[in-house]
Amino acid sequence: MASSAPHFAFSPFLSLSKNTIRRRQNFHPLITTISTSLKIRASGGELDLLGDFGARDPFPAEIESRFCEKVLGNVSTEHKILIPNASALSLAQLQCYPVSQLQLLSEDETKKLLYKVVGWRIVEEEGGLKLEGSWKVRDEKCGEELMNRIRDAVESTGHVATLQFEAPNQVRAQIWTSSLGGLSINDFIVAAKVDGINVSDLQPRLRVWA
Repeated sequence: MASSAPHFAFSPFLSLSKNTIRRRQNFHPLITTISTSLKIRASGGELDLLGDFGARDPFPAEIESRFCEKVLGNVSTEHKILIPNASALSLAQLQCYPVSQLQLLSEDETKKLLYKVVGWRIVEEEGGLKLEGSWKVRDEKCGEELMNRIRDAVESTGHVATLQFEAPNQVRAQIWTSSLGGLSINDFIVAAKVDGINVSDLQPRLRVWA
């Protein structure tokens, strides 16, 4: 049965010991008389908390079981901090690609990317597939403000969203790559940037009945 002891990671120069400290009853009336604390002691050398991190010290029972003979590994293992690539980043963090590098997305690709944007759907119209999003607002003035915020959010991308206010209180946006006659990665990047807009102050207020 595996040990239920917690696992802590520290520098190779550090070791971990768990001590129980008993305090006098009259130390403070609001402090528990028994508390558990973790003490870290340096075993020598210059501490480098940002360097390689090792595992905790083994318990005596683990040493007696000769568990280390059953572990595969290499003491010279190199640890690296990798910078996340584009696929690991949020779409909103990406910049739109030049039109010359764009390709029409397949149906499977559009379905996968649709999971990365909130509140958007794919519609098929005469110009091809498009991304469409809609928002409920309090009134026409709030609708105009929302459309201005969307324009500001996508202005730096070089991509254009088609915006429309639909009475009495709805804003609709459509995004697509007209030069390809459908959807490209740029459309989802723009949609993700639009998702980051704060719209809470423009939405209808909930009625509270006493």
